[in-house]
Amino acid sequence: MRTSHSPNTLADTTGSTVAATPAEGTPTTSQETALWKTDRTGQRRAALDEDVTVDVAVVGAGYTGLWTAYYLLREDPSLRVAIVEREVAGFGASGRNGGWASAIFPISLARVAHFHGHTAALDLQHAMNDAVDEIGRVSTDEGIDCDYAKEGFISLARNPAQLARARASVKATEDFGAHGQFKFLDAAEAADQVRATSVLGATFTPHCAVIQPDHLVRGLAAWVESHGGAIYEDTPALTMESGRVGTPGGVVSAEVVVRATEAYTPEFPQHRREVAPLYSLVVATEPLPADLRSELGLDGRKAFNDLRNLRIYAQSTADGRIVFGGRGAPYHFMSRVDPRFDTDTRIHNKIVDTMHDFFPQLRDVPIAHRWGGPLGVPRDWFPSVGLDRSRGIAWAGPYVGDGVATSNLAARVLRNLILNKPDELNSLPIVDHRSPRWEIEPFRWVGVNAGLAAAELGDFEERITKRPSKISALLERLTGAH
Repeated sequence: MRTSHSPNTLADTTGSTVAATPAEGTPTTSQETALWKTDRTGQRRAALDEDVTVDVAVVGAGYTGLWTAYYLLREDPSLRVAIVEREVAGFGASGRNGGWASAIFPISLARVAHFHGHTAALDLQHAMNDAVDEIGRVSTDEGIDCDYAKEGFISLARNPAQLARARASVKATEDFGAHGQFKFLDAAEAADQVRATSVLGATFTPHCAVIQPDHLVRGLAAWVESHGGAIYEDTPALTMESGRVGTPGGVVSAEVVVRATEAYTPEFPQHRREVAPLYSLVVATEPLPADLRSELGLDGRKAFNDLRNLRIYAQSTADGRIVFGGRGAPYHFMSRVDPRFDTDTRIHNKIVDTMHDFFPQLRDVPIAHRWGGPLGVPRDWFPSVGLDRSRGIAWAGPYVGDGVATSNLAARVLRNLILNKPDELNSLPIVDHRSPRWEIEPFRWVGVNAGLAAAELGDFEERITKRPSKISALLERLTGAH
């Protein structure tokens, strides 16, 4: 994500998510290149080179922007919709890192209910579940081959502290009334699903699909253009204000301006404290032999991780690779994002070590690709979507790494709000939510990086004590995530 984007990984998109291709400008060896990097010479869309007038101007051609344009044009084909994008469609993290379409919301249902009520929290969870299925429906209906596979998500417990957390989370979800959202698996059931080391149990949810994020980005962008929408690449938004978007090549005038900039939102000075961009980094192996995938329980397409505090995520791709990612890369002072941050040798090596800890059989399998991208985090970890009709300014995101499904849900809400379309989605807790601003620097830099260190320290504490971390419990209270 950047002034006008959203990235490409797999999970976070988790986003958890291509730029001119995802890791362009990243130093690599001859064997290690960005997974989704392709030769787009001569294929970039033209930049804006004149003033234009439209009904809706969208800043950012990541998932938020593309889904918004899709649903607007699907609802009203006569609309004039234009998207401006500083790089290329799908550059940001939701397109680069977003291989999980998960129904995970960044904060607990109990926390949502504290502010919005029990029924509203359950409605939000049901809407997230539906968003996972909606992506599959659209990709099928529109002929977008994005390797969509809905086989669920398994979160392994690999030490006693994680096992306690697995049992507690399933019980809390059931007690809340979200029946069947998660199921507890014992050691044998869990190991039968993913044959990692030290498996003691797991949680499982059916409400998760995996995709090839670049294919979904390209499919949505092609659909938008074929139905009358305009996408201007190499067109940074210099200003966003009521009724207009200023770019180097011209002004886009519109009745509604949609800010779909996700983790790149802080690059606009007026929004610098609204989002903290955190980097999620990813590796991918060469395709594994079928017998090795079967031995590891990875011959399907389930998403998986374990229940550590410093989040990791993984999946098998349609061509038989293992993609493994995680957080832990530092937050950069003043919320800076830069393609140079897409790789970090120390963090990438730690991710590889973690993958090998899961699956020692992969130690001799070459790592083919390394990349990364920023995900956006609001101060209260609570995604938001809304429209200030008096100013004609709409927004959606960020999504704390689970943007593939959440951006789809947010785009449908934006369609409703912009077109005055009555819908039960319009009353979800994410609508018109206003997060507090992040602290000023250097307190933001200190606090965010201290939080990352605390999560890692909490994992170390749990390995030693075999009990859920007190450090992590304190971190959750301080962030308001649970």
